[in-house]
Amino acid sequence: MTSETSTVGILMLETTFPRIPGDIGNPASFPFPVRYQTVKGASPQKVVIDADAGLVDGFIDAGRRLVAKDVKAITTSCGFLALFHRQLVEALPVPVFTSSLLQVHLARALIRCDQTVGIITASKPALTDAHLAGVGIQDYPLAIAGMETSEEFSAVFLGGKERLDEAKCRREMEAAACDLMSAHRGIGAIVLECTNMPPYADSIRRATGVPVFDAVTLVHHARLSVGAY
Repeated sequence: MTSETSTVGILMLETTFPRIPGDIGNPASFPFPVRYQTVKGASPQKVVIDADAGLVDGFIDAGRRLVAKDVKAITTSCGFLALFHRQLVEALPVPVFTSSLLQVHLARALIRCDQTVGIITASKPALTDAHLAGVGIQDYPLAIAGMETSEEFSAVFLGGKERLDEAKCRREMEAAACDLMSAHRGIGAIVLECTNMPPYADSIRRATGVPVFDAVTLVHHARLSVGAY
């Protein structure tokens, strides 16, 4: 972070995998300063797979630390925190953009009534109706694909592998998006749930020809909505 006043604070999971440009955890992903706060004990396993509600207080405490450092909005580094969206919103005194999945509302508004919003998530089995309901998207027609069986993506972002084969992961993401489009012909937009997916968003846009929303576009929304000051 530079010395310029930061507007957006990002609540980070405790991870060991690499954060390449485009990942929400890499400050070079943004043309403005952001401020990070790691939530101790909030591993991908506990947040994504276990949906551990015991972590909520830790996220609230970390959010309050960011507010004390004068951030004007807060986001997180995991779309699965949609499950706790209302709790974080009610507990923190600044707008909370908890999950990339909030953008499903926007994506739905941009496409025809006969079209569907596609979601690519880190783990389809772990993304439950409760997660969707957490951000109010449970009643939308959705087509969901997961990366849990993709070798490189799952090994790094779910399994904790510390080296990333970026080219292989990109191929896996493109394949998942194309398979999703083939299986559901009416998809008009795609939302990437996982905050590690934005480095591949442009590849997915080129491969599918539809708008793609991700964690980085969410942070830009947050920054602009509260003012660049």
